[in-house]
Order: sequence, then C-alpha cells, then structure tokens
Amino acid sequence: MSEKHTVGIYTLGCKVNQYESQAIAEKCEALGLLVLPPEEKCDAYIINTCTVTGEADRKARQYIRRAISQNPEAVIIVTGCFSQLNPETVAQIPGVDYVCGNTNKLVAAEAVVDLLNEREKRLVPEIYVSDVRAAGFEPMRIKSFGRTRAFLKIEDGCDSNCAYCIIPAARGKVRSKPPAEVISEVIALAGAGCYEVVLTGIETAAYGRDIGTDLASLLEEIDRIEGITRVRLGSLDPALLRPRFIERISKLRSLASHFHLSMQSGCDRVLALMRRKYNTKTASRAMADIRSAFPEVQFTADMIIGFPGETDSDFEETLDFVRSAKFLSIHVFPYSRRPGTDAALFPGQVPAAVKKQRWKALDRLQGEIRRGILDEIIANSPYQEVLFENPDEKEVFGHTASFIGVSVPGPLPGNNPLRRVKLERHDGLICFGSLAE
Repeated sequence: MSEKHTVGIYTLGCKVNQYESQAIAEKCEALGLLVLPPEEKCDAYIINTCTVTGEADRKARQYIRRAISQNPEAVIIVTGCFSQLNPETVAQIPGVDYVCGNTNKLVAAEAVVDLLNEREKRLVPEIYVSDVRAAGFEPMRIKSFGRTRAFLKIEDGCDSNCAYCIIPAARGKVRSKPPAEVISEVIALAGAGCYEVVLTGIETAAYGRDIGTDLASLLEEIDRIEGITRVRLGSLDPALLRPRFIERISKLRSLASHFHLSMQSGCDRVLALMRRKYNTKTASRAMADIRSAFPEVQFTADMIIGFPGETDSDFEETLDFVRSAKFLSIHVFPYSRRPGTDAALFPGQVPAAVKKQRWKALDRLQGEIRRGILDEIIANSPYQEVLFENPDEKEVFGHTASFIGVSVPGPLPGNNPLRRVKLERHDGLICFGSLAE
C-alpha cells in the first residue's frame, strides 16, 4: 500500500474561515489525503486567506511564501478573501499553482489531488475565481472540530455598506444555510462529542433574511437538540438586539450568557461616519435589556480606534461608553486604511502615533474593567460550570457560559469535560481554580 499524500492547511482570519478550513480538511481526508499540521513538510499546502485589513493582505502573502519555503516542490493552493479580490496578484507569486476564491472553496481539496497526480509544478497557475455576488450558499458541513466546541457557519456574506469594510466585495450578499441542514450538522457534532457550538457568519445577525426565517427561530430549533450543552453566538450587530429577539432567546436552556458585539466605536458621530446602523443609546438599552434577561451575562466587543475624523473628544466619548458598558474584553483594532473602501479616501486620517496612544489608553481602561469583573465574580459567584477544551493535559483550560477563561490543574479525572469549578484567583486575564467535585 502506497503512502498517502500529505496536505497542510494554513488558516488566516475569522471563525468562518476556521470552519471552512475544517470542511476542506475533511474533504481532503475523504479524497484519501493525510492532513498534517501546516508547520510540517507536506506534499501540498492550502492557504485560506483574509483581506479585512491591509495587514491581513500582507500576512496572506507571508504565509503563501512560508508554505513555498517549507517545500518548494509542494503544490500550493490559495483560497479565501485575499484571493477572491486579488487573484492575479496571488497568481504572480512564484510557486503558486492554483487560485480559488470564496464561491466554491471545497474545490481546493479536489485541486490538491489533481495537481499531485500531475507530478510537476504548474508554470502558469490556474485561476478559479467567479463573481461572489451571484453565488448561493455553498453546501458545506463538518463532522467534528477535534475538540469539545465547534464553530458552525450558518451564514455568508454581508448586505451592509460600512465605510471601512471591504468584506462585502469579498463575500457577496447575505446567504443563509437552510435550517434543516444546520440542525442535521448540530446533531452530528453532538454525536461526535461536541458540547458547545458557536454559530458564526459574516453577518450572523442577518441569518434567515434571504430564506424567510430568522436567527431566533433557528436558536429555538437548536435548543431542542439533546447533547448540545451550550450554543454561543458569534459576533453580532447591536441593531439585532431588539426587545422581541431578547424575549425569545431568554427562554432557551442552551444559549450561553455571552454576547460579542461588533460595536466598532462608542461615539455616535464616529458610528455615523462608519455608516453603522445603531448608536450608543440603542446599544446601551439593548445591553440593559439583556442583563435583565441573563443575570450572569458578559459582553465582549470589537472596537476600531483612530477612524478617519475621530477627534480627541470623540475618543473620550468612546472611553466613557466603555466605562458604562463594562465589557469583559475588547478586541481593539487601530484603523487600517483599506484600499477600495470609502473610508480610505476620507479626510482627517489619524496619525499612527495618535492611534497607538489611543490603543494604549483603551487597552489600559479595559484591563481595569476586566480585573474588576473577575474580582466580583470570585467574591460573589465563585462556583462556575466550565467546559474544558484540553481535558487530558497537565494544565486544562476552558470557559464558563459567560466566556470567563478558567485554568485548573489536569488532567481531568473521568470523561466529562464539563465540570463545576471553584474560582480562586485571577491574573487579570483568566481565572484559576480547582474542581469542586
């Protein structure tokens, strides 16, 4: 019996890309390939790219060249958002054999087999990139995610027109996975030992808009599935969080008490410049309603600082909003000028040094808020259920339903990765404790 050809997959960017890479990996295995960690020398590499910022483009090129340097004779296939928008640029990188975009990502696995059978490098790369604006939802599913929680892509594309974002051009319009297919996949993941499913998409809050349903209805269906302990939502537009939606989801047994908001700014003037669909008043009201419905809830957020036209006064408004919102954590992104977006041409581009100062100020404030939250939890509700992701290691790590990171000594006894833990201390980032059983 001949040895299997090997393939490594580099994944850059968002949770949607992580899900899609897992689907590509399972397709590769079904075609007889052996999937290895991408750091190893492989016969082929697939690089699943991101293009959300100029830095993401740079990193995409870096990883393409890294794969080529690991094995100059390897088949090199590039897919994802960077190749969707820049197929010719990718094809000009010496060593690349095949370029595909976001309309049919699973073709990457088939291309690996075809190119390995040719037994020689392509002199001219093949480009397989079509108009993503005309694409439907690509049929794609996974059987497992290799751990106790899994990302599950339920939606693709975005109908918004935010001034700073190129992703609608790379991902197309909103397309939703049919509810029956989502339910079938969740059932399969539960059967494979998955305890938590993270529902993700490019504009997750828009789920169902194109097929006559909505996100709350999908969550209600998933809630009836046995075996899934937690359902967590990916990044949400605060505009989704209306009273009726909150009322419906508050009745669900499985929904995790954690919401990640794509806030982007805490200043209404900047939000308007960004062309976001909400303001701080509506976001604050929604967060208050959710806190009433989910007493132990924690919020996390994305924030862009240094957006064109953001003044010192605007930034102070963001700091005031963050103080009142009390986010558990914030992913802070210094604004990156992205060619092809309206904001790239806006006046008032903020100097890099000012963006760095604002990043430090927001990070410092957020650290103080996080430490206060962790102090309060340890003092008032130290006993928490934690889902551990690596139960067999010497130090095991997991999350509470509200997304508090927790570490305890391992390995865990028994086969249950969901354990009751007493939280005893924290380091400002995560909590440490011991099993309470």
